[in-house]
Amino acid sequence: MVRPSPSGSLAAVPAPLLVLGGVVSVQFGAALAATLVPEIGAGGSVLLRIGIAAIILFAVVRPRLRGHDRRAWATVAAFGVALGLMNWSFYGSLAHLPLGVAVTVEFLGPLVLTTLLSRRLLDFVAVLAAGGGVLLISEAFTVPLDELSLVGLGLAATAGVCWAAYILLSSRTGAIFDGLDGLAIALVVSTVVVLPAGVSSIDTWTAEHLLKGLGLAVLSSLLPYSLELLALRRLSASVFGILLSLEPAVAALAGLIVLEQRLGPGQIVGLALVVLASAIVMGVKRPEEPGHIEAA
Repeated sequence: MVRPSPSGSLAAVPAPLLVLGGVVSVQFGAALAATLVPEIGAGGSVLLRIGIAAIILFAVVRPRLRGHDRRAWATVAAFGVALGLMNWSFYGSLAHLPLGVAVTVEFLGPLVLTTLLSRRLLDFVAVLAAGGGVLLISEAFTVPLDELSLVGLGLAATAGVCWAAYILLSSRTGAIFDGLDGLAIALVVSTVVVLPAGVSSIDTWTAEHLLKGLGLAVLSSLLPYSLELLALRRLSASVFGILLSLEPAVAALAGLIVLEQRLGPGQIVGLALVVLASAIVMGVKRPEEPGHIEAA
């Protein structure tokens, strides 16, 4: 018996558009998180976000748990651990670092991954442009060195490594599991991973916190992770990594709309560099790359 795929209606949508939809969703979710983290802490916010997302997706998808070999379970478990650690370590870094610096350090993960996977000069140029744009948007050059925390830098770097691992493991999980089964299982694993960091805040949660957590679960977990998992079936990890360079630009837009945060001249230049890098990736047709994963 063939189960209906929840991704069928998205099959005709170009993979880059799926990634961009995920980027927009997660950054507006981050703007919402900015109002929740000060109230229940980073651990509580991550637990609320991932826990609700796991409950909803598991109930909707009802993943098939039988018929998977040891390699499949190891892959989805590693995917879940990467998801949990990526979110917890980044939220934790915000307690020690300015947001711009934390974003810059974290973003080095997918940028380095893209550079390692790329085999064309044009890809390297795009990575350099995206990297320069990220630095300008984050204002990393204007933060005094004596204000940086080694703990914060370590947490942000951990988030970057986990982000790179997420890109690779998401692709492998999507190739092994049907539909969104792998993501549903991985979110349960992620909930277990972040539980120790957020369990102490549970008794402070209110109805408003739960409502915000639901918004975070949809905007920052369910929608973007689902779109990215589906996109990676038809998109190479190297192209996906460069497309993610739009994250800082979309974050700036979300900050302007939701939090009324305005960009300075240098940040506008950085935004233009990031958009240029993404335009290069989406606008140039390339031959099939090694490691490209086709839809099952």
